[in-house]
Amino acid sequence: MDPRLTLYTTRSAFAHLARETRRNYAGDCCLFFNFLWQRGKNWCDAEAEDLLDFEDWRRWSPRNPQRISGAKWNRELAAFARIYKWAMAKKYVAANPVLEREVLGRNGGMVNVPAQRAKDARSSNVKWLTPRAYRMWRDVGLRGYTAEGKRDSSFRGRNDDRNAAYSDLLFSSGMRLSEGGSLLTFEVPKLGSSTKRFLDGRLARAATKSRRERTFYVAVEDLRSITAYERTTRRAAIRRAQAKGRYESMDDVWVLEKRSGWQESTLHFWDEKGRLVGRDLTSLDVEERQRLFIEGDGGLEPLWLWLSEEGRPFQPHSWEAVYRAASERCRKVLKGKVAQVPYFTPHMARHSFALKMLAALMHVLDKRFALTSEERRDFRLLYGDAWRMVKDLLDHASEETTRKIYLAPVSDLQIRSLLLDEADPGTNELLARIAEMSERVLDSEALV
Repeated sequence: MDPRLTLYTTRSAFAHLARETRRNYAGDCCLFFNFLWQRGKNWCDAEAEDLLDFEDWRRWSPRNPQRISGAKWNRELAAFARIYKWAMAKKYVAANPVLEREVLGRNGGMVNVPAQRAKDARSSNVKWLTPRAYRMWRDVGLRGYTAEGKRDSSFRGRNDDRNAAYSDLLFSSGMRLSEGGSLLTFEVPKLGSSTKRFLDGRLARAATKSRRERTFYVAVEDLRSITAYERTTRRAAIRRAQAKGRYESMDDVWVLEKRSGWQESTLHFWDEKGRLVGRDLTSLDVEERQRLFIEGDGGLEPLWLWLSEEGRPFQPHSWEAVYRAASERCRKVLKGKVAQVPYFTPHMARHSFALKMLAALMHVLDKRFALTSEERRDFRLLYGDAWRMVKDLLDHASEETTRKIYLAPVSDLQIRSLLLDEADPGTNELLARIAEMSERVLDSEALV
């Protein structure tokens, strides 16, 4: 491997990107470098014409059976722009193959952006699912039910309770794939005797994309599903791993001794060299979290919540394949039986969560509280409006991102006018009406 690329991945800003971003960008660059190699060129010999030809192949060539969308191309272009900008600064390349143009930035100044950004970028025709469309996708795709709502005897899913519990967690909380996928058992809110409908937990700083701690909220019914998974499928996977000595054979295990400090955020554990070490939970990244174990009655047990059948931590990126398989099963089982066959991705859970929360918050603010114009203004000054609340729940830095990207198809539907109709619909009915007005919000009706 070229030592300059090793330097880029370990000693540049690339190393500080989120884990999933690093994985995606690395794959994008490798594909372009292979394209160059077939032309007899090294990665540092790329020219603007090479990138134009690569775009043509990726997006439009009839010889390519797996052409990509404009949104996917923009992500690949971002990966190329990052590495070649770094290489130019280091004088490893004579010219940058990623041509740039000046545009007006958010702060009013001019900024440079890749000139080959796709103008037709649209990541999906459907980016939102209503709660009932989601439940159909989950029950058929993950749980193995038929279109009629009965158990399919031919379904061979072995981790259906784990998969459904994880998916419910994302749909309920709006967490990102890696955030929900890297939870530790003690980070899941405990049910106890609370009568609340939602319970809150904390996401550690190093486990979030924004590198900020934040609160998340999960419905109690979804927490019950997680608890059931922990007591059955997860427990069985741990017992199998212990019986085969898998944990004892690992040489990079950190065994938790105790927790202390404010909210018990300081972990004291024995490292692989037998030393008692204290670390702040918020500083542990995704890879380090996978090394945390406790000494249970039957031996070592991982603190990582989601486990594979072998009892090892289930990698966050592996959830993508689970979702693809579930959507494919929905396509086969529901085709011809429902008007729109639902498909779903982990990131669509955030879109759907945002839409659901926006509708619910606006419904509460506009209907439950009979506020005067002055009282409404004071309420917003104190708590912020519904858009601001959704922005905070999604952990966005800018409200503009929430409005323009996550809720674009419905932001111009004037939801408030819907809420002021004499019918006074509830949140679920409101979401169904929004689905009727936007082709990118998928709802599910009865069987056709």
